[in-house]
Amino acid sequence: MAIVRDIMPAFELFQPATIQDALGLLDRYGRDAWVLAGGLDSFDWLKDRVKRTKVVVDLSQIKELTGIREAGGGLEIGAMTTLTEVVRHPVVKAKYSILSEGAESAASPQIRNQGTLGGNVSQDARCWYYRGGWKCYRAGGNICFADTPTAINREHAILGADRCVAVNPSDSAPALIALDAQMVIRNSKGERTVNAEDYFVGPEIDITRMTVLKPGDLLTAIRIPATWAGAQFYFEKIRDRPVWDFPLLNVASAMVVSGGNIERIRIVVNAAAARPLRLTAVENAVRGKPRNAATGELGGKIAIEGAEPLRYNGYKIPLMRNLVKRAISGVEETKWT
Repeated sequence: MAIVRDIMPAFELFQPATIQDALGLLDRYGRDAWVLAGGLDSFDWLKDRVKRTKVVVDLSQIKELTGIREAGGGLEIGAMTTLTEVVRHPVVKAKYSILSEGAESAASPQIRNQGTLGGNVSQDARCWYYRGGWKCYRAGGNICFADTPTAINREHAILGADRCVAVNPSDSAPALIALDAQMVIRNSKGERTVNAEDYFVGPEIDITRMTVLKPGDLLTAIRIPATWAGAQFYFEKIRDRPVWDFPLLNVASAMVVSGGNIERIRIVVNAAAARPLRLTAVENAVRGKPRNAATGELGGKIAIEGAEPLRYNGYKIPLMRNLVKRAISGVEETKWT
């Protein structure tokens, strides 16, 4: 296991003032470049010396990457916009409150003041074996230490595991997927947009990454369409402590109800798998049905089909079932803390 020294290794620091300058640096240094947003995930890696880099590209001076703007009837949020700004923005609160709730549930006020939306959706896995320097699959080894008979795996995956059972830790990610957001990515060759649902990758695609970002890529903005503006939203996060902790599970849903029946719905869970999971089977099953406890119960049962618990995380199965049930039926008064 790695020895924690709390002294960062030497690296060359660049603080570009424009996106173009940042892209030039990323293109020049390739895999040797480390992109620094709010720094909360990065500082952990660098202080513990588990990961090292020759070059750090600090994005904090790029004003183009900050701010929330109305665009195309929806919103465009710069990737370097802090979580606090997202939480407090009046349009986000009024029309897309699910994102405000998701961002507010991420850690403590001090961390939200520093942490960015782009950083929150792009952070690395929080498995303690991986972050502790153990040579697991994700770190280039040939074993998953969290998936062994004696492993401590209370916070790990119950769905979609493929060699690695680490989960995605983001709180804003399921909200963005529920809102059908798009991620704007730039590199030296141009710009592309990726659906939020496809921004995240599981170990079956690439076990060394949690997003589609590759060396040279830069997440510059998140676009939220007007499609779900003002819908009925539900967000809930279960964690050990009311602040700071990463989710044991969270759920986000966006719903349009007509005549008491569910006309449209998107529902997403996170911390159940290596990537946030959109529950399309649940959506298809409950669409057109009344928004009530019975429909929620149906959705909850479908959500956990195929779940395979590890030694210490079996509790996640009934937890996920009940979170999905409440996200559909809208029973907010029984929320857990």
